Amino acid sequence: MISGGISHPGLLSRLQAPARSVWAKHDRDADGWLPLWRHMEDSAAVAGLLWDEWLPVGVRKLISEVLPGGEADGRRLVVWLAGVHDIGKATPAFACQVDQLADVMRGTGLEMRSRQAMGPDRRLAPHGLAGQILLAEWLEERHGWTAKQCGQFAVAVGGHHGVPPENGQIKALYDHEELLRTPGRSNGVWRQTQTELLDACAEHFGVRDTISSWKVVKLPQTAQVLLSAVVIVSDWIASNPDLFPYFPEGAARTGEERLAAAWRGLDLPAPWRADDPVGDAQELFGSRFGLPAGAKVRPVQEAAVELARAMEVPGLMVVEAPMGEGKTEAALAVAEIFAARSGAGGVFFALPTMATGNAMFPRLLEWLERLPGGGSRRSVHLAHAKASLNEEFAGLLARGGRVAAVDVDAVVPAPRPGGDGRVASGELVAHSWLRGRKKAMLASFVAGTVDQLLFAGLKSRHLALRHLAVAGKVVVIDEAHAYDTYMSLYLDRVLAWLGAYRVPVIVLSATLPAARRREMVEAYAGVTGAGTENVGADGEYPLLTAVAPGGVPVVRCPEASARAVDVRVERLPDGLDVLADRLEAELTDGGCALVVRNTVGRVLEAAQVLRDRFGEDAVTVAHSCFVDVDRAAKDSDLLRRFGPPGRATGRPSGRHVVVASQVAEQSLDVDFDLLVSDLCPVDLLLQRMGRLHRHRRGEKQEERPARLRTATCLLTGVDWQSDVPVPVRGSVTVYGKYALLRSAAVLDPHLDGGPARPVRLPSDISPLVQSAYREAPVGPPSWAESFEEARVRFDRFRADQAERAAVFRLGDVGRPGRALFGWVAAGVGDTDDTRTGRAQVRDSQESLEVVVVQRRSDGSLTTLPWLARDRKGRQRGGLVLPQDQVPTPFAARTAASCGLRLPIQFSYAETLDRAIAELEQLYVLAWQGKDSPWLSDQLILALDEDCQTQLAGFSLHYSHADGLEVTRG
Repeated sequence: MISGGISHPGLLSRLQAPARSVWAKHDRDADGWLPLWRHMEDSAAVAGLLWDEWLPVGVRKLISEVLPGGEADGRRLVVWLAGVHDIGKATPAFACQVDQLADVMRGTGLEMRSRQAMGPDRRLAPHGLAGQILLAEWLEERHGWTAKQCGQFAVAVGGHHGVPPENGQIKALYDHEELLRTPGRSNGVWRQTQTELLDACAEHFGVRDTISSWKVVKLPQTAQVLLSAVVIVSDWIASNPDLFPYFPEGAARTGEERLAAAWRGLDLPAPWRADDPVGDAQELFGSRFGLPAGAKVRPVQEAAVELARAMEVPGLMVVEAPMGEGKTEAALAVAEIFAARSGAGGVFFALPTMATGNAMFPRLLEWLERLPGGGSRRSVHLAHAKASLNEEFAGLLARGGRVAAVDVDAVVPAPRPGGDGRVASGELVAHSWLRGRKKAMLASFVAGTVDQLLFAGLKSRHLALRHLAVAGKVVVIDEAHAYDTYMSLYLDRVLAWLGAYRVPVIVLSATLPAARRREMVEAYAGVTGAGTENVGADGEYPLLTAVAPGGVPVVRCPEASARAVDVRVERLPDGLDVLADRLEAELTDGGCALVVRNTVGRVLEAAQVLRDRFGEDAVTVAHSCFVDVDRAAKDSDLLRRFGPPGRATGRPSGRHVVVASQVAEQSLDVDFDLLVSDLCPVDLLLQRMGRLHRHRRGEKQEERPARLRTATCLLTGVDWQSDVPVPVRGSVTVYGKYALLRSAAVLDPHLDGGPARPVRLPSDISPLVQSAYREAPVGPPSWAESFEEARVRFDRFRADQAERAAVFRLGDVGRPGRALFGWVAAGVGDTDDTRTGRAQVRDSQESLEVVVVQRRSDGSLTTLPWLARDRKGRQRGGLVLPQDQVPTPFAARTAASCGLRLPIQFSYAETLDRAIAELEQLYVLAWQGKDSPWLSDQLILALDEDCQTQLAGFSLHYSHADGLEVTRG
């Protein structure tokens, strides 16, 4: 029998009539209700099962390690706190809200004023805060605790609605005791009822004889957060009437029957319990990643596995290696080792963008399917704002089912095969309860944007849930070099908390500035000074750096396995005709060139000129201003045509030019014969160079055109004729002048046959990056004045970023025993992966996102006409979107897949407000509400039949080939 470990008899038998009459839940529509004692038992029982069957081993250890009775005490504490979390409902301030239930309580002697009579003062006593105070009073009066000792435990009750109380709120309620107990003759009845409920809980939940031993405990703040989070999850589950029916319907079942039916209906997948993989790195990679016959594990991968096994305890590992070294596979292999040794119950893979998150998700699923324990169910999630539009994830969602109680003796339908060959209740499950912006990260395996991780450092409501989500996982942070100062400040604070939770973390990067590497190590380890000096030194490359929480870093320097590539770097004057002439000369015998521009405007300008020169079919455009479905199709097309030999099937036989923005820098395994790039920070330029001669095409590249067998990067976007290079204005807007000048300075010796020519990859990667980012002067003396002006502006900008980041950034981990009061004070309230939420952890202006549809001449709305059929062969282009009723789910989802983030012109306050006002004129009432989840609350941008429109004084034109083009109206 499932009992959640609760002793018997039940709470009810220990209570007198007044305590039995206290209510906790009420359904105004059905007039159902739930007594407080019943909800206390339900919540505690759920907490016991969460502890036994859902919480990862590592989380249980963190909660238990300072308790005298170890894990047994940890379980008792979780059950007890979940059981008493709603004791604040046994107060006049709460009970007065439903007249008929309040009247029943009055009939037992619990007098109270009406809700209207209490007036606005009632808001001083939210039931979580009231419960915290009542629990603290009980601990002081019945067990002799001090106020300080009480706070660290009682805060889990006070914060169970997502925000731990602040000291001022606590004092204000103490000054209004009438909200806790009605004055006069009824005061004693209220006090007796509250005490009786807490006494009964202590007895029933098995802590009566244990509480005295907890008096001397100093709970770490990490444990307080996790306890708060488990109480929240227990409350949410026990408050779901589909799982725990209200009275009178649910009154006939015993507590054990309620719990058994609810738990069976909830059917949460258990956490991952990894076994330490046996065998050497070659065997591990062969079994997990299906290495082709004869393929050898790379030195970086082998060194990462060896270092993970050599660490006394799992901690932080920073992997810096060139593009193409298999860092992703190395991270997953290390994650498995770390999880087995730390008790982590899953993995979160954090990536810089939604596109990289989408690309990682199927790779994560493939890895999961190869892990041992094939019969087990594993919860998975894709965590970003548009995850439900990802077809791989949507397939899992469609089979997730609905959560509802299931009788113990009920027949459970057999699972149906999924559309992609997976069984619906098989290994990988997008569980229906583990959805939504506050619960999704609680799934065991998650791929998503780094914002989801950075939110753990943002003072916001229900932050404890985000901490529970990451505390039970191994965290992988990819492309760490892509994060600016603002994001890095949040990341470092998150790393400090992850270190305190002893969460294993793996950071991946092509290379990091030495100072940035040291900052990350110090943040995680919680130590500074001499012990981390070797981390900040310019060293070998590739580089592995590892440190345990509170430990001393160790460094490993494996060889790079990738062949060396010498890249000839030349200045190219900035001019469209100059670009076209040079490409025409270089591509005389054919070949594929990549032109990377720093702004979408420069992409489109170049593409137009190059099409005029080479023809429409010889030029492809890729940038961020495509609707989501077109952007995904672009990525797939680039991989199909320019991917690795043997996998790419459509590489052009003649000359072809891809003109792209920064989307070409990240996570696309594409290979070009020639690179033309705007000047950018040197680490990003090296990323772009990673797309040049990325793969071997014949002996000595003989399968490439003769002129292009030497890797060449033409550097443009700069006035090279000036005494000091002058980057184009768009590049300065994006990157800042100081970073661009330092990049030009460190590249100067390599340009046009300079003394250090060429750039050799990978050996020059680290020296170039370290030189560009250290404080020492670089470049010719004649550049000094321009450098100083740019540096002053850069320092001012960075200081401003730090000041703004500090406003809502979570504080440091407090000392053990210090209660979490005010933990998220002056925070942002609720936050999630919306444009507003992302703007809080990225230093970016609020962007405007729209759903793009087409308006026909007759006024009807349709999906965009060129959309290809889906995987099932269903037509998506030109689907009618009726305005007098909800569109079909398929049509609505297709429309939603055409989401578009408008460019920076629409992010300035006045333009943003005007654009929103104009977009809101197309408000389709039938598309709003829960019956239209895909389109409800979306801003709709309707293009005419020529795919044009006007918005906020700008002319917009969209094409399948070029995406969105914006000009002044």
